[in-house]
Amino acid sequence: MSSELIDLFISSFGETLMMVVISGLVGSVLGIPLGIALHLTDRNGILPNTAFNRIAGLLVNAVRSTPFIILLVAVIPMTRFFVGTSIGTAAAIVPLTIAAAPFIARLVETALREVDRGLVEAAQAMGATTWQIIYKVLVPEAFAGIVAGLTITFVSLVGYSAMAGAIGGGGLGDLGIRYGYQRFLPEVMLAVVLILIVFVQLVQSFGDLLVRKLSHR
Repeated sequence: MSSELIDLFISSFGETLMMVVISGLVGSVLGIPLGIALHLTDRNGILPNTAFNRIAGLLVNAVRSTPFIILLVAVIPMTRFFVGTSIGTAAAIVPLTIAAAPFIARLVETALREVDRGLVEAAQAMGATTWQIIYKVLVPEAFAGIVAGLTITFVSLVGYSAMAGAIGGGGLGDLGIRYGYQRFLPEVMLAVVLILIVFVQLVQSFGDLLVRKLSHR
């Protein structure tokens, strides 16, 4: 493999890493509060609000059920508004974030449902406010589950980032399409696949390690 291709692999991996990390972090900032809100406003939650819960739930489900390749194209006007272009690594971060946020929200909501309701009721009996219940009961008790959900999200984002290469999103997916597919270099495609597999394994292993440590506390 030529030094030029090696440099391309390094820069492409850097682009993939940037897409996954930034979209994952921004998606978490948006998705975690949304997941908490969905849990609180459920009919069995401590702040039941059927109208908000149904509307937010419909929006979350709508985005989650949209195939990512379609979402990439559908949000091009929004992408241009935020970053000024519809191609490149920065542009790919917008749809990746939009895909990540509702995914995280549902995983957070699911993790919060696993918290023993008796703990919440005990906190309420002691006069705890809603915020105190969230930050001292719900989130700490569900933290291992939330981390497990975030791990799943970051792994999914690795695959989504590769898919973004189909419309010039940069990263390893773009490298695999341009060199492995369009220039008929199967060794490049194989290398891209192997790098993505190793990357996913590292992300999953790190997430699993965090979950085990948190679960033992």
